[in-house]
Amino acid sequence: MQTFRNHPLSRRSFTSRLAASLLLPAGAAGLTPRPLRAAPPHERRGRVVVGLSQEPTVFNPLFPHIEVDDGVHMNLFSPLWSIDNTGAFVPELAAAIPTTENGGISADGTFWRITLRPDVFWHDGAPFTAEDVRFTLALLHDPDFPAYSRSGHELTEEITVTSPTEITWRMKENSASYISALANMFIVPSHLLAHEHNWNTSSFSQSPVGTGPFRWESRIPGDQITLSANPRYYRPDEPHIETLIFKYIPDQTALFTQFEVGAIDYLGMQGIAPDRYREALALPPGHRIELAPAAATGVIALNLGRPCFQDPAVRQALYLALNKEEIIAILLEGIPHVTESYVPRESFWFSPDLPAHRHDPAQARALLDAAGWRPGPDGVRSRNGVRLEFSNSSTSGDPLRQQIQQVMQAQWQEIGAAMSLHDAPPAITWGTSWTHSQFDSALVEIDFMVGADPECSLHFDSHQSVARGGTGGNVFQYASPEADRLMAAGMHEQDRMKRRDIYRKIQALIRQDLPILPLYQRSAIEGIKSALTGYANNINVRSNCWNIRSWYWT
Repeated sequence: MQTFRNHPLSRRSFTSRLAASLLLPAGAAGLTPRPLRAAPPHERRGRVVVGLSQEPTVFNPLFPHIEVDDGVHMNLFSPLWSIDNTGAFVPELAAAIPTTENGGISADGTFWRITLRPDVFWHDGAPFTAEDVRFTLALLHDPDFPAYSRSGHELTEEITVTSPTEITWRMKENSASYISALANMFIVPSHLLAHEHNWNTSSFSQSPVGTGPFRWESRIPGDQITLSANPRYYRPDEPHIETLIFKYIPDQTALFTQFEVGAIDYLGMQGIAPDRYREALALPPGHRIELAPAAATGVIALNLGRPCFQDPAVRQALYLALNKEEIIAILLEGIPHVTESYVPRESFWFSPDLPAHRHDPAQARALLDAAGWRPGPDGVRSRNGVRLEFSNSSTSGDPLRQQIQQVMQAQWQEIGAAMSLHDAPPAITWGTSWTHSQFDSALVEIDFMVGADPECSLHFDSHQSVARGGTGGNVFQYASPEADRLMAAGMHEQDRMKRRDIYRKIQALIRQDLPILPLYQRSAIEGIKSALTGYANNINVRSNCWNIRSWYWT
């Protein structure tokens, strides 16, 4: 595939390549058949090297972090329960999933009783107890703790340790999504963190201790993280491998080459770029290619704190001027699905009734004219001294994203909007500048769901913006009283069909207000060695590293 590093795609090139792409076989064709699954070995053996194009840098799982960090957290720490690739909850630190039938949750949803496993130890040998769960929940109540999310946790009160293996609490009001939120809450050790005073310099963040299947060994910044099998893991038959290495290679071409020659065993997260998909399918035996639908949505994130984006007409015009269908067909090889929602189309909660995007630059210009945005001598529009000029941030070292940015730049230039590129290494782009809304716009993929649950207040509730004085992931600085009301209603509604109606209204409101310009539902192209058994795509979590404890070599 031709690359366009120094100039945008021409309309003629785009159109001709679009026509050619329609003649290509469907993306799923040619995938390597899965071998019959052999039984796991009786003893741990071997290592697995996971290749990543973004570097994990956050090792306290309660801190603000991005998806690539989740892959490490899932293997170091444990939640009370996890969610598998069928959408079922699986007990982890809890002995059972609480329900009204087993007495774990009261009929009105306001009283919870959790029974814990008695056979769990921290990696340093200390016993895991209910005090660790109480401590973790207390941290999420502490306004001085830099929490990734407090959504749902702020409803808990009267948290009581009734025994080393039992904890209870009350909810100020019921929350239909809280059981999913707990599946995404990793428990941290009270005996190591209870006397921590400065979270920014915490030694725990450099040498974390968990209860998960692997324990921390070492980190070489900018290179790799090494974990080893936890000999005290509460599932004694897992993990099946001895060593797990997360290898960071920011250049995607080099990363693919490392997979091709066998130095990388599993290529996940960003995975294989779409323009290398056919090349990947042609790799010799020993390589398996997986097309993995994900809950993540590719979007252009807009920082509504910037004056030019506060006008809805500007957001609508930018979306109309964007030819996202051609971007997907040409640059992304038609692999991801066009979407208008933050909810994956496979979900029960997905709304099929959102208005379809249309590419209409003339209508975009008319909207801007009507809103008073006038072109200046250089062609860039302005209104009341505010220029329609902004930067777009993404990951450096990713030529495909840079091509998409160049197309966006050219299409928006046609309507009088000037966009510059502001790419940086992942740790910088998605670090504090992202979480604190210190960007104009960004090309990014985000999983807005809470597992399989559509609860999205972390990203869209007006109170969950760090830049506006809250805690959470509303980096867009989106503020809508109606959206806040609907999200609160959706969190508490127990009737499944009524709840779906609420979240379909939320999807419609987000599509109308456009704090994000939705592009596509992500389909990751992931590579794995054929001799490595156990890989399973899980659309309910943010990383397919979720079950490495079950992987083994055959």
